[in-house]
Amino acid sequence: MEWTIWAGFAAGLLISTVTAPVGVSGAVFLLPVQISVLGVPSPAVTPTNLLFNVVAGPGALWRYRRDGALRGPLARRLALWTLPGVIAGAAIRVFALPGPGVFRILVAAFLLPLGTWLCWRTLRPARRRPDAAEPSPPALATLALTVGVVGGIYGIGGGSLLGPILAARGMPMTRIAPATLAATFTTSIAGAATYTVLATVSTGPVAPDWWIGPACGAGGLIGGYLGARLQPRLPETFLRLLLGTLAAAIGILYAVQALT
Repeated sequence: MEWTIWAGFAAGLLISTVTAPVGVSGAVFLLPVQISVLGVPSPAVTPTNLLFNVVAGPGALWRYRRDGALRGPLARRLALWTLPGVIAGAAIRVFALPGPGVFRILVAAFLLPLGTWLCWRTLRPARRRPDAAEPSPPALATLALTVGVVGGIYGIGGGSLLGPILAARGMPMTRIAPATLAATFTTSIAGAATYTVLATVSTGPVAPDWWIGPACGAGGLIGGYLGARLQPRLPETFLRLLLGTLAAAIGILYAVQALT
């Protein structure tokens, strides 16, 4: 147990340092580590990932708030609509997608196109305008609700999907990153609580791992703060290519595991 705690802490620290500058909590990359290295069973790995978001989130958010980057209504709107989606996704995950085989296919289907899209958008970026308009209220609500469902199933809070989609509209990362991390933090609280309640009516391993989740989150708390502080100093192109490559590679790995 002791080595898994320290391994989780180190993984959370490293991943969050890299992902926080682009508005991703890091849970999207921590999940394969939990399954393959730390041995968290499915579907308990999903609420454990959400618990990681809850513990890790304040680090980056505190830094962004200190820099004044959390001003504006975007974070509130994203949180409002992703919240019900995450709760619905949690129920789908427990009662419709409990098997590890199906879960690996879902991971691959999500990460491979996401990673490819991130790399493509980095090499052929959309024109970024500081005054780029948000999606219309109905479009933003539909997007956030859909991403919330996916996030509740996958245990990522939704920021890793919302960020690239909004960036494709030309919105700058300095505006997107704080808002998506704030939405991820809020919805992860609701998602982790939902899984804890569902654990009382399910016979499988549904409750979060209360050792590994906080251990990973403690590392993410520090890493998120460092990543948010480093954002103005790191090339955005490098970070986006790194995230896209990691996502695509992990997606391929899980696709191979699911097929074999």
